[in-house]
Amino acid sequence: MTIEHIYKIFDAKLRSFILGRVSDPDLTEDILQDVYLKIHSKIASVRDSEKLESWIYQITRNAIVDYYRRKQPEGELPESLPALQEEERGAVADLSSSIHEMLNCLPEKYKQALILTEMHGLTQAEMANQLGLTLSGAKSRVQRAREKLKNAFLDCCHIEFDRFNKVIHYEPYCNQCASTSTNCPESDDRT
Repeated sequence: MTIEHIYKIFDAKLRSFILGRVSDPDLTEDILQDVYLKIHSKIASVRDSEKLESWIYQITRNAIVDYYRRKQPEGELPESLPALQEEERGAVADLSSSIHEMLNCLPEKYKQALILTEMHGLTQAEMANQLGLTLSGAKSRVQRAREKLKNAFLDCCHIEFDRFNKVIHYEPYCNQCASTSTNCPESDDRT
């Protein structure tokens, strides 16, 4: 039996079998590709074509087990991890102390969007009602405001992130790091 024939007969069944055990379509595709590679490399070892289906499902079960084995942590967490968390908190605290100054650098409509949603806790729908915007317009404004605030921080500071996109360190480019609105980076209010 050829790989093409196996694919035609078993692809939908194997995909469903894997998806039922890992609940992630992207991961299912990865595991399925591993299964096909193993089938391709070992198909010559199958002597009894009546046992082909059980052999394919055994390869599939083993690939799923291999995934879960790789997923498990390999040992104790290092003792230096809490220090990284403290360092992260320090950098975030330092940066967040200048948030109001950075907000003052934004055009008024973006400043207002962030204050209402992020500081006052309004939903974007509530903000839209309060400002007379459509929900789509409110979402767009908040998204642009977040991007502008991010760019203001990046213009003012070099920020380092960990692999989880958490701030771990920063270096200010300026002495006062946006302490007054006159230190604001150039802003483009066309959007």
